[in-house]
Amino acid sequence: MALAEAGVGRRLLLWPRIVLFGDSITEFSFQEHGWGAFLAERLVRKCDVVNRGLSGYNTRWAKVILPRLISKHSGAESTVAVTIFFGANDSALKDLNPKQHVPLEEYAANLKSMVQYLKSIDIAEDRIILITPPPLQESAWEKECLAKGDKLNRRNATTGQYAQACVQVARDCGTDVLDLWTLMQKNQDFSAYLSDGLHLSAKGNSFLAAQLWKLLENKVSALPSLLPYWREVDHLHPEASLL
Repeated sequence: MALAEAGVGRRLLLWPRIVLFGDSITEFSFQEHGWGAFLAERLVRKCDVVNRGLSGYNTRWAKVILPRLISKHSGAESTVAVTIFFGANDSALKDLNPKQHVPLEEYAANLKSMVQYLKSIDIAEDRIILITPPPLQESAWEKECLAKGDKLNRRNATTGQYAQACVQVARDCGTDVLDLWTLMQKNQDFSAYLSDGLHLSAKGNSFLAAQLWKLLENKVSALPSLLPYWREVDHLHPEASLL
């Protein structure tokens, strides 16, 4: 059978997808031992895991581009979950990092705006997961800043305020939330979760993946494996098995 013939009248096979939307902690999540890579491996043949992480971005910029990434006519129908993971840059100190800093009230409003947009294109609140920024290990991050000729431009207590705001937005909007800032600090030596005081180490990626999977599992548990196992394909008449 020619390919053109095979395509006539056949419904396009739409792969479900999970969209990971966030800053550098999301962008780096497909690196070796990354939390996004863990999800992609766990869900292979069932669901695509799409990385839309943008290093350095904050919620002010994110809310502008979200409609360009997911719209009612391009991807919303097949989207089974969206993670929104911002705050590490929004919480930068205004005096020392005005470009990335977003005031706390605006940060909360931006998160709420993004959730409301997703709901407006029929991605319901039960398919949305907000993730708070992780805690900041100040001494390690200060070394990174000093190496670039800068002063320490973030504080863990400030990051905590943004994490609390993220949790409150999730409550107000009815979405799931992963409070990474609180969960990681249940371990007294939370610095092991961080590679440079801000970004995740291999241990931090593993921790995030395990915690996020608890929230995702119910959303994806009913997804079937796409296309039959190779032993089940009729090798004499493959069209009967594959179309």
